[in-house]
Amino acid sequence: MEALIPVINKLQDVFNTVGADIIQLPQIVVVGTQSSGKSSVLESLVGRDILPRGTGVVTRRPLILQLVHIDAEDRRKTNEENGIDGEEWGKFLHTKNKIYADFEDIRKEIEAETERITGNNKGISDEPIHLKIFSPHVVNLTLVDLPGITKVPVGDQPNDIEIQIRELILKYIANPNSIILAVTAANTDMATSEALKVAREVDPDGRRTLAVVTKLDLMDAGTDAMDVLMGRVIPVKLGIIGVVNRSQLDINQKKLVADSIRDEYAFLQKKYPSLANRNGTKYLARTLNRLLMHHIRDCLPELKTRINVLAAQYQSLLNGYGEPVEDKSATLLQLITKFAAEYCNTIEGTAKYIETAELCGGARICYIFHETFGRTLESVDPLGGLTTIDVLTAIRNATGPRPALFVPEVSFELLVKRQIKRLEEPSLRCVELVHEEMQRIIQHCSNYSTQELLRFPKLHDAIVEVVTSLLRRRLPVTNDMVHNLVSIELAYINTKHPDFADAIGLMNNNIDEQRRNRMKDLPPSVPRDKGAASSLQSASGVEQGDGGTGNWRGMFKKGEEGLPGDRTYPQLLPSVSPQRGHAVNLLDVPVPVSRKLSAREQRDCEVIERLIKSYFLIVRKNIQDSVPKAVMHFLVNHVKDCLQSELVGQLYKTALLNDLLIESEDMAQRRNEASDMLKALQKASQVIAEIRETHMW
Repeated sequence: MEALIPVINKLQDVFNTVGADIIQLPQIVVVGTQSSGKSSVLESLVGRDILPRGTGVVTRRPLILQLVHIDAEDRRKTNEENGIDGEEWGKFLHTKNKIYADFEDIRKEIEAETERITGNNKGISDEPIHLKIFSPHVVNLTLVDLPGITKVPVGDQPNDIEIQIRELILKYIANPNSIILAVTAANTDMATSEALKVAREVDPDGRRTLAVVTKLDLMDAGTDAMDVLMGRVIPVKLGIIGVVNRSQLDINQKKLVADSIRDEYAFLQKKYPSLANRNGTKYLARTLNRLLMHHIRDCLPELKTRINVLAAQYQSLLNGYGEPVEDKSATLLQLITKFAAEYCNTIEGTAKYIETAELCGGARICYIFHETFGRTLESVDPLGGLTTIDVLTAIRNATGPRPALFVPEVSFELLVKRQIKRLEEPSLRCVELVHEEMQRIIQHCSNYSTQELLRFPKLHDAIVEVVTSLLRRRLPVTNDMVHNLVSIELAYINTKHPDFADAIGLMNNNIDEQRRNRMKDLPPSVPRDKGAASSLQSASGVEQGDGGTGNWRGMFKKGEEGLPGDRTYPQLLPSVSPQRGHAVNLLDVPVPVSRKLSAREQRDCEVIERLIKSYFLIVRKNIQDSVPKAVMHFLVNHVKDCLQSELVGQLYKTALLNDLLIESEDMAQRRNEASDMLKALQKASQVIAEIRETHMW
């Protein structure tokens, strides 16, 4: 059991070498108000004057004090190696291997190191000072001396000095592996102890709090601390131990700590005879040693687990940093090959690192094809942007100067091409979206899949440039192909397409059904053939009366009367009325005048619109199927097939090796730090394993 504390000291040394505070080791944290006697308690445990003295805040940085008990053989060996003559000495972490045989020099070094960080004012710092004391007169302990609790700033102290000290104290005592040594002066009210109050905040059950009552000899005449020491005032689970400190006069007169301990023993025998063997500095040292050993024994299993977890994390981190480059040619080829493979795997969905926050790679390309592009095409109205005026105008323009008995096919082609052309823009946008996603895959592979690329910023930039250039070259080729797909559909309107023929047949059946319905509605007195002829004349635009058939004046007049339920059409009239003696300019810009469409006009428009819609849906289906195929062939698959050879051809050159494989400035430093930490953790794990082998816990 006694060997457990040196084990913790070894672990502390291991982590001190890397300047890390990632492991919370078992230690005793001394807490108390200013002038409560904290420093005197520590010096009594050491047996020497080592701490700075004065008024106000004297301890302004945490002091991690390791007491190491040495035997005669260790003492002789150290004296021979360092050329010193003494049985006690000290060593600071910040002065490396320098040995201090004079304890006055140790006190001065503490003062100098404190001022180096905090300055000459009374400010504090959380950066600790590490000191080891080797002596045959001490027990193995690890103690932390903290600034005393204060309420009011003094001199040039910051206004929030109370908050700073409190936060610093909580940082150390919140460590579940620490034992809290709460120091309170006997001449103050125990119930108002600031040390016990702050200890209860982090240790409400009191399982790791030990109370120390100082200055037993300074209590008022006629009073004693019997009730306090017996735990009747404030019970403390780990106990309450009283001690007698050296007075300021004793310190000024250089009274030895050993003499002070003898006087303390005499005082306790005289004043508290029944409690003398459970109080005093020597009993405090033995108690702290015993508590720390038991605490270390309880903490070691969890400590070992924590060390193993951290070792695995740093091993993984070190693997990510990679080993120093020896064979640059092989390393470059390996990195290029790995990047190309990861890029292709990301597209195929077989990458090692799969994104869970959003779609990426091949999954996003699939989403673009079938969701974004598909929904966009489906939202395109076959007759969008096409008005009845446009349809009727196209029909009339296609007939020329002669009235037509049937709907001209040229008007259908003209209008359906106009609608098909609208599919080109969303198709090109689909290419653009896929191109952007393939550009994003580059960054994804750099961040997640091939982190070692980050070691070589120039190689990373070069790879990004090569892939970006390849994608840039394929973009116009793919756009041309998609443009050609639309142009192919525009080049030949296949009215013999099976799906289109079925639609025409269905439409003709509907027209025949409508004609039969109109024949049924004719009065019985009207002959069927005459009714059919009348219907045909109306459908052909032949009007009776008003000076003849088919003339434009009659058409305007008949149109103005209108037919119930027919569509309106803005008829074109001359802008000025002809007057007698003046010529009529037929080339004047016409003024639209609304009128009802004739039955023939209404039917012709409906026929054209149905044909356009039917053929447009056929073309849209073709485009929705062929554009993704074209994008995959000319862009995605081509980049996948050529990426490896493109990277090798552009980058795998002897002249570029040294330049491309230059590491980032901080990479080597981070690798060294991670390597040192891993070694420290592995060494710490070995130290704990040795304890298990010797059955010490």
